[in-house]
Order: sequence, then structure tokens, then C-alpha cells
Amino acid sequence: MKRYLALPLIAALLLSACGEKKDPAADAPAAQTESTTNDAELMAAAEAAAKAQNDPNAAAATPADPAAPPTDAPPPPAEGIPGLVKGVDYDLIQNGKPFEPLAGKVEVVEVFNFVCPACAGFQPMVVSWKNKLPADVRFTYVPAAFGGNWDQFVRSYYTAQTMGIAEKAHEATYDAIHFRKTLKGERGEDSDEDIAKFYSQFGVDAKQFASSMRSFAVTAKYNKAKQFIIDGRVNSTPSIVINGKYRVKGRTSEDVLRIADALIAYERAQASAAPLAKAP
Repeated sequence: MKRYLALPLIAALLLSACGEKKDPAADAPAAQTESTTNDAELMAAAEAAAKAQNDPNAAAATPADPAAPPTDAPPPPAEGIPGLVKGVDYDLIQNGKPFEPLAGKVEVVEVFNFVCPACAGFQPMVVSWKNKLPADVRFTYVPAAFGGNWDQFVRSYYTAQTMGIAEKAHEATYDAIHFRKTLKGERGEDSDEDIAKFYSQFGVDAKQFASSMRSFAVTAKYNKAKQFIIDGRVNSTPSIVINGKYRVKGRTSEDVLRIADALIAYERAQASAAPLAKAP
């Protein structure tokens, strides 16, 4: 199932994303410099900034600037996240909300699609990374419906999810499309029956699977995923979205995960500091 780990093609795939075509100028940042801040420093800075932002006593610990005029107005919230550059490392999603909010959890979403070669290349790395996430962080796959055969595999993912086989079939689906080529993906058209036959190896009835792909329950999940992607302005895969608020950028897959780690640390610190801010 994991033969793609040894293929040299993957290194090239990771440098380019799949998905909707967009204006290259829209994503071209102004003169950038490589970040030399290590992960530990990023996360420590993010946690400190979040606690300072939420702790009303934090300002008292810092001497006032003698040149600044006295004021009773509270200081404005800090802009951006320490160690990261807005517009270069991440984009802020206006009025963004988690895909599936859960109290006490920071949500990490990977927007993906099985037909996307870059997603297939990213999969081994993201699996290793997500398995090490803290207990208060929840990882969720959200498939992207960018048209054509992409939409078929959004429906198949949610059908597999409703039938309880999504997790064990996940990597095998990539393998079938990109390496075994028993499914066509972007090379052609896979019918509901073709896809259902593939999933039947995981112990489900092929006819039931095919009919469920057009069911009300699966269509509702399909529409919810599509709306989340529209609201988040996600137009390529793989894409990482943190807590519905931050769309991760980055130049390489390693950079994406580094930035995601810093954003997760910031959101965790925000959550833990919030009760302190409300205390009398």
C-alpha cells in the first residue's frame, strides 16, 4: 500500500499543489526571506503572545513608556503571530469557523482529494505528523470538490465514512489511483460502480456502497465540505486550515507543517489563557 514512499517522483509533486487554477500574482508574496526560527522558539513565542493577549495583568508587568501619553484605553491586540508573517506563512480567514467545532479542541483540517498527486505525496508525511499531535488537537480530512472526477471521490470518501471504513481505506485509495492504477482518478472517469467495487474489499456491499454515494446523508456531507472550502477560500490541495481561522501557506511540505505547529501552539495557548482573562 505504501510503495509510493520509494518513488522519486514524490519529491517533485510536493512542491506543487493540485486544484483550481488561480492568478499566480495573487499568491506571490513580496520579497521573502527564509525563516531561521526553529520550531521550539516559534511555539514558545506563540504561547507567550497568546497568554499576554488574554491576561489583563500582563500589561502591568511591563513598565510604561515615559514618552507615551497616559490613556485609560486598553492596548490594541497584538497583530499577527510571533515568528510567523501574515500573508507569507499563513492567511487569516475572515469570520472563519472550524469545520466541526468541539469544545476544548483545536481543529486541524487537511483539504485534500484522492485524485491529487500532491496529496498522495504529502500523505506519508502528514500521517506521521498527525499521529504526534497533542490530545487536545483534532485532525480532520475534508475532501475538495473541484469538479469532474474530484467530486466522485468526495462522495466516495463520505460514503466510506458513513459505512465505517474511511480510515482503513484512506491510503489504499491513493495507492489504487496513483500507483496500482486500478482506479483512473484524473486520467479518466470512474463510475459509482467502479469505485464501489474497489471499496468492497473492505467488507462492504458494492451495490449498497454505490447507491449510498447519492444518498441524502452523503450529499449533506458533500455540501458541508464544499461550503467550508468556499468560505475558507481554499483553491488548491493539499491545504491545511487551523481552527477555521488560518490557511497555512509555506514553500515546502516541511514548511507547511512547521507553520501549522506554530499556529496550533498559538491557538492552544489562546484557549488555556481565556479562562484567566475572564477571572476577577
